Amino acid sequence: MPSEAVTGEDPFNQEPVSILRQPKAVWATAGASVVAFMGIGLVDPILPSIAKGLEATPSQVSLLFTSYFLITAVAMLVTGFVSSRIGGRKTLLAGLALVVVFAALSGTSSSVGELVGFRAGWGLGNALFVSTALAVIVGAAAGGSSAAILLYESALGLGMACGPLLGALLGDASWRYPFFGTAALMAIGFVCITAFLKEQPKPARKTSLLDPVKALGHGGLASVAASAFFYNYAFFTILAFTPFVLNMTPYKSGAVFFAWGLLLAVFSVLVAPRLQQRFGSLKVLGASLVLLAADLVVLGYGSHTTAIVCTIVSGALIGMNNTVYTELALGVSDAPRPVASAGYNFVRWFAAAAAPYLAPKIEEWSNIHIPFVVAAAASLVGALVVWVRRSALTHEAEELEPKHATEDGVTVFAN
Repeated sequence: MPSEAVTGEDPFNQEPVSILRQPKAVWATAGASVVAFMGIGLVDPILPSIAKGLEATPSQVSLLFTSYFLITAVAMLVTGFVSSRIGGRKTLLAGLALVVVFAALSGTSSSVGELVGFRAGWGLGNALFVSTALAVIVGAAAGGSSAAILLYESALGLGMACGPLLGALLGDASWRYPFFGTAALMAIGFVCITAFLKEQPKPARKTSLLDPVKALGHGGLASVAASAFFYNYAFFTILAFTPFVLNMTPYKSGAVFFAWGLLLAVFSVLVAPRLQQRFGSLKVLGASLVLLAADLVVLGYGSHTTAIVCTIVSGALIGMNNTVYTELALGVSDAPRPVASAGYNFVRWFAAAAAPYLAPKIEEWSNIHIPFVVAAAASLVGALVVWVRRSALTHEAEELEPKHATEDGVTVFAN
């Protein structure tokens, strides 16, 4: 995908434009991205239903997340290698095709083992698509990287909000229907990208399998990835373990995580940039991680109603964290953005794979409160990494502070 290293353009000096004025190719990619992110939270409201339908334990069902993100993490080393050789459009289509096939197969599963395996294939497709989508949107969007990243974060937030809602609406009839629904939506995304997205120029230099790992040799990028690793453990403890703790019907659980996702979207796209502008990226990130740790402790020890409130509130903190981490990862090193993103994601997704499996196990070994205490500790460690490594991050964080301008009432923040 074209990047600063290829085009020679400075994404920080783009003329501000409304993020709504985009080519059809950008909207097609962003729309498919919404569905791709929906797949992450899709199973949240139906986890108890899947466990009941397949006669599985919570720790077994949580492997749906573990297999998905473990494959996603490893695939991050492959995505740049593939896209730099066959191009972004073909990589997106390959990822979408895999998601369609494995999402449909997930709906036909007769055992939890089959479902876990199919989710792994789904994770590979999603990795190919999601990791390439940002680069494609950046390359095709009007208004430079500022508008592109806002669109991408908007797609992420909307997808994370709508995923649980779709899972609840379809899953109330059968836990299988959300998987078939996702396959259908991704097939529509495949058609839209085929129709509207033209192949973009390939980068002058092909990405090797080891380039993302080599990029982590940069102290700043390694620090961001390490902090995000611990943060992601807390994030996915909430996403994968909380549904079992709340133990609600698919509709009620879907409503809780829909509200959670709405806060995630609003705070990632609207609130985080403004707080960064006022207080600085590192202060916002550190404070948000500490608040997330406090929220997790209250969630773990509070009443059922308190747990619901804390789950929803965590969406706001997660939204802010996601935005700041993404910006730091893409700008903290001199590596091309796709390579830096791949290295960063390679590290952090391992925590997303570990948390869904370890949280139920920790509960089995101790009690229902301790998984949240462990997640809170992980969030604090993430904040500690940011504080200890602030000298490696401060310069880049200052350069990334949002510069804002408005056009037609739409505020655009340069990342």
